[in-house]
Amino acid sequence: MPLEDDLTTAAANGDTARVESLLQTGAQVNGLNRFGRTAVQVMMMGSSSVAQVLLKHGADPNVADPRTGSTPLHDAARTGFLDTVRLLVEYTADPEATDNTNCRPVDVAKDNGHADVVAFLESL
Repeated sequence: MPLEDDLTTAAANGDTARVESLLQTGAQVNGLNRFGRTAVQVMMMGSSSVAQVLLKHGADPNVADPRTGSTPLHDAARTGFLDTVRLLVEYTADPEATDNTNCRPVDVAKDNGHADVVAFLESL
């Protein structure tokens, strides 16, 4: 199994130590797993420590899902994880990015009732 599959699995499971270890042993932070996704796309959105490690290692916060056009910021906003939303924005995630339905992250946060995320994104 390629290191990128291990990396995306660790990121999806919120395993910060394993993510760090795999990156140190040569996993490509923006490498694709067998499903064509990067670790930042599949990371556990509630794990800001995983997000921090990936972003610190140069993960692209603006990578879009080829099917939906959603970015990691859309996903974090949709699920309401303000800490992860803040980190992504700090690492240059584009809050004005639109998905295939022309929705921005603030729109999906509104649709899902995450007032704190909406307030933060509207303050930018």
